[in-house]
Amino acid sequence: MQNQKLLAFVQGLSRLLQSNPAEDIILKEGGGLLATLVAQDDWLPELFTQPHPQFYQQYLLYADPLDRFSIVSFVWGPGQKTPVHDHMTWGLIGMLRGQEIDTHYFRQADQTFRRGDSHILKPGDIGSVSPATHDVHEVANFYQDRVSISIHVYGGNIGRIQRHVFNPGTGESKDFVSGYSNNVVPNLWS
Repeated sequence: MQNQKLLAFVQGLSRLLQSNPAEDIILKEGGGLLATLVAQDDWLPELFTQPHPQFYQQYLLYADPLDRFSIVSFVWGPGQKTPVHDHMTWGLIGMLRGQEIDTHYFRQADQTFRRGDSHILKPGDIGSVSPATHDVHEVANFYQDRVSISIHVYGGNIGRIQRHVFNPGTGESKDFVSGYSNNVVPNLWS
C-alpha cells in the first residue's frame, strides 16, 4: 500500500516529538524523516495534487490530535506564489514534484524586511522555517508552465494558527489564518 510511506512518516515524527526535543533536533531529525518520505513520488493520492487556476492549494494530509504537528501538500499552479509571510512555529518543506523557490526575509531595525537569498528546492530537497532564526519567507513555483508539489510539516495545526503576511518595503503586517483547501481528510492509510 502506497500510503504506508505517509503512515511511517507520521509514526516516526510522533516518536521523535514524544521526547520533547529542542527545535534544532526536530529540524534535523524530522528533516531526515521527511527526506525519506519525499525520496519517491509514488504515494500522494491524486486528490491532494490538484491545482487551482488562480491560487496555490494547501491540502491537509494529517493533523496530530494533540496539535504537535500537521502535514500538508502544497500544490503550486504555474507561476503561483505566496505573499511574504511567517509561520509562528517550526516548519519543514520537502520537495516532491517540480521545483520551488524559497526566499527568506529578515526584519530590519526600521521594521522593514531585507530580502535574503533564494534557494531552489528540487525533488528530494528539504528546507525549513523557524521563529528563532528564519520564519519569514516567500515561496514560488519555479515553473511558469507546470505544477509543482511540496510536502510541508509544521509544529502545530498550521491551518488554525494565526499568522501574518507582510509588506516587505513598509513592514506593515496583516493577520491571517490559512485554513485548508480540503474540508475533509480521509484516513489515508486505511
